[in-house]
Amino acid sequence: MYRLLVALALVSLPAAAWAQDPGMAVRPFDQKHGGSKSVHLLAHVVNHPGPWKAADMEMEQDPGRPYVYVSGFVNFTTQVYDVRVPTRPKKVFEWTIENPELHRGIGAMDGKYFKLGQKYYYVQSLQFMQGSPDADLGAVVFDVTGLPDSSKVKEVRRIRYPQAPGGFHNIFAYKHSDGRVLLFVTVNDTKALVYDMAKVVSSPDSTTWLVGSVPNPTPFKQIGAGGYHDFYVAWDPATKQDKFYGAGLGGYSVWDVTHPETPKEMFTLTGLGFDIAHTFTPSPDGRWAVTMTEYEYTPLRIWDLGPGQRDSTKNLDLAISAWTADWRDLSHNHEVRWPYVFVAAYEDGFQVFDLKDPKNPKTDGWYYTCGCKHGMGFGGTPDNGWQGSNSVEQGAFGIDIRNRDGLIAMSDMRSGLWLFRLDGFHGWNGKEVGMPNISSVQDYDHGPVAAAGMGGGARAGR
Repeated sequence: MYRLLVALALVSLPAAAWAQDPGMAVRPFDQKHGGSKSVHLLAHVVNHPGPWKAADMEMEQDPGRPYVYVSGFVNFTTQVYDVRVPTRPKKVFEWTIENPELHRGIGAMDGKYFKLGQKYYYVQSLQFMQGSPDADLGAVVFDVTGLPDSSKVKEVRRIRYPQAPGGFHNIFAYKHSDGRVLLFVTVNDTKALVYDMAKVVSSPDSTTWLVGSVPNPTPFKQIGAGGYHDFYVAWDPATKQDKFYGAGLGGYSVWDVTHPETPKEMFTLTGLGFDIAHTFTPSPDGRWAVTMTEYEYTPLRIWDLGPGQRDSTKNLDLAISAWTADWRDLSHNHEVRWPYVFVAAYEDGFQVFDLKDPKNPKTDGWYYTCGCKHGMGFGGTPDNGWQGSNSVEQGAFGIDIRNRDGLIAMSDMRSGLWLFRLDGFHGWNGKEVGMPNISSVQDYDHGPVAAAGMGGGARAGR
């Protein structure tokens, strides 16, 4: 039944819109090694022993801050690497939850850095099972201003949410147009929570931290609590609004969060096959979007959001195109630096395609990083080492792009941290491609309104 629903969902995709490297479909799974001529490997770090190495990762953007943060997944760790010399990453800090042998769960999942004044912080999201210590712990906040001196890294705060144990699966740090630094977090409930990080780091009174929540308007409660899995938040220069792009159980939704205390629903993307909506990333101008659903065999879908942005009563249910690295697998997290989409593609490693023509995505490069046996991904229980017997959820997990110089960092669940460069990609500023200068990278010094208008001259990474 599960695969039948997936197959039916794919019928809604325009048949001519599929984009796939023509050589990949005939390569045996055990021969997925190496990469295209356009992708250059700089470094590879095996950051943990054992079968599972990492979940998501985050890369700082400011000059003078050459740090990459790796979430250790079931290892319950945060590691920081200095990539000042990209061919020789150096580990400068590691943190582990106290008494790790007593904890059970998928552990350190996602991390984001942010800046308040002249201080830099890093938030590590955590997920522990009920019955385990810290089942209500969602994140730990560190002051990382003193890096690379590990002795100067200090834990500042722990964010707990006992109302819905299970931690925070994903988080997104956002510099709001009103000047606040907000942290949007997933929670085991039918909503996303919004924290004011200045209050979190300055006050031990947790009752002041939470400033709002964004409901999931299409909760699919048959799986979990029906909440969000992931989201993206960005300034829309055309409408002068802060917008929340949420992927949750049941579908995708867009919200006006200009006033995060009272978010306003705008439009949705729902339909057959979107039960496990995973990731939702718009283009810098909010016109196009890339979405992922957590089903084997499904591609990344490409959407024209224009009708929804113009009419908040709309529900969009038909993608304009789709892309996949290999139809037998599943791609995971991605970053949009228009017109490029950089993908951590699970068993298919690092992939990059372009949306110069959104109706006809084109693969530009790849590099295989998993080196794994097909279908033996994440699953099972802690007792069997989280080893699945029919899962493609292994390999490339998280990816980030350094806008100022185009450095690409990627985490792989099976093999660790990877650093790449792509031919012809030496950095990104939206204005240079006719777009607002908006991406997941935040301008913590000037805010999103200023960032959107940046252009000309040197590439701006903030």
